[in-house]
Amino acid sequence: MRIDYSDRDTAAAEPEASSMIQSFRAIGYSFETAIADIIDNSVSAGAKNIWIDYVWKGPDTIIGITDDGLGMTNDELIQAMRPGSVNPLTARSENDLGRFGLGLKTASFSQCRKFCVNSKKNEKESCWTWDLDYVNQVKSWKLIKYKPDEFDLNKYIDDLSSGTTVLWWDLDRLTKDTQADKESSKTDFLAAIEKVRMHLSMVFHRYIDDGLNIFLRGRRIQSWDPFMIGFDGLQSRPEISLEKGAVRIKGFVLPHRSKLSAEDYNYGKGPRDSWTDHQGFYIYRNRRLLVGGNWLGLFKREVHYDLCRIKVDLPNSMDNEWQIDIKKSVARPPTKIRESIVAIAKDVRAQAVEVYRHKGKVVRRKLAKEEYFPFWEEKTRHGKRFYRLNRKHPILKELLKNTNGLTQQFEKVLQFIEETVPVPLITLQENENERPHGQPFEGKNHENVIDVMKTMYKSLIAEGLPPEHARARIANIEPFNFYLEYLEHLEKI
Repeated sequence: MRIDYSDRDTAAAEPEASSMIQSFRAIGYSFETAIADIIDNSVSAGAKNIWIDYVWKGPDTIIGITDDGLGMTNDELIQAMRPGSVNPLTARSENDLGRFGLGLKTASFSQCRKFCVNSKKNEKESCWTWDLDYVNQVKSWKLIKYKPDEFDLNKYIDDLSSGTTVLWWDLDRLTKDTQADKESSKTDFLAAIEKVRMHLSMVFHRYIDDGLNIFLRGRRIQSWDPFMIGFDGLQSRPEISLEKGAVRIKGFVLPHRSKLSAEDYNYGKGPRDSWTDHQGFYIYRNRRLLVGGNWLGLFKREVHYDLCRIKVDLPNSMDNEWQIDIKKSVARPPTKIRESIVAIAKDVRAQAVEVYRHKGKVVRRKLAKEEYFPFWEEKTRHGKRFYRLNRKHPILKELLKNTNGLTQQFEKVLQFIEETVPVPLITLQENENERPHGQPFEGKNHENVIDVMKTMYKSLIAEGLPPEHARARIANIEPFNFYLEYLEHLEKI
């Protein structure tokens, strides 16, 4: 129902320019996500080539991003430089990667105090600059017709009929307190540039594979495909459509480590250098990755699901339903299809666990029945639950046998450990903490695990156990059951 305010007093309440821009700066972009947001504009403008370049000068460092897209006229550029230049509810081209009309501004403001855009269309160039210090000075939303001399703005677009360059300088977030001639400052900066390369290789991998060229300092960025399509041993699930075909979901179970060379295994670790950090959903909007390697709060991250990656394709018409944020780094599945997504994911996760543990299961099936040796046992005392270290566990059994007469003292230490296990705290954390519970030796060097495996294997062989049975027994001992892929090391002994 519309209310008639014609007889009411009104007052202007325009946002104060400098305060609003400071709010834009706090949205939460990282350096690499800000660069990706600028590239979204280039892709939307039909660019085939994008060049990212920089001039290292410590606190005076300059970064430039140029494309060979459609370019803008002077009026179009002024409109593009205006915060909120496009209503997020406005219908967009199906290939448009924007949403709020804020990406160019918020991404740039998040990284620098000054940025300009130089655009060329129909052989005519236009250039406008935002300077936050000037905005603070004049207390007004005023662009400046200015371009810095320290960087050749036309380095790439001189020979193009159209294109756009975005130039950042006064990078107070990235280069604050750095020194141009200090090696550690430059090393940190180059590390940030490398993160940009890895991030873009993942976010735009489908565009790169389709022919988009993104050059970083003159070198073409290679795509990183999280689903490892084309690698031996990959299992892909049938694509499932929801919302009348608008949402498409396809699961992938990546190859077991035993199927991969060392180089291919490292490839699978991706930009985050971790298989575990890359498991989960990959949400794409118009083929551009929004969220990668995330269970969206639907499941916990556990190492058993390292081989599980699920692709979800969305159109930009569903931004509101999936709660896409300004940074295009958050997506939340609508309630009405959440159960369907969970069911699909459970199916792929189950298959991924089977593949992850397949090698150890094959070894076990060759044996009739082998006793499982957990490290902890649950016991009842006076009607209450307690946890006790399993004295029959092969590692503890061997240790107790070789305590050189200190068995009683060692036993006392074990009892103190058992009596002080913080079960209530663990239970509380497990229920309330979103962070997943780590598995034994996760994030640590696994050499100790492999060494103890080898020692135990040799001991079992010395006792007369056949190699195949010895490996099967080790596969049933905690924590070795978490690392069945290392059984291959025993085959070489």
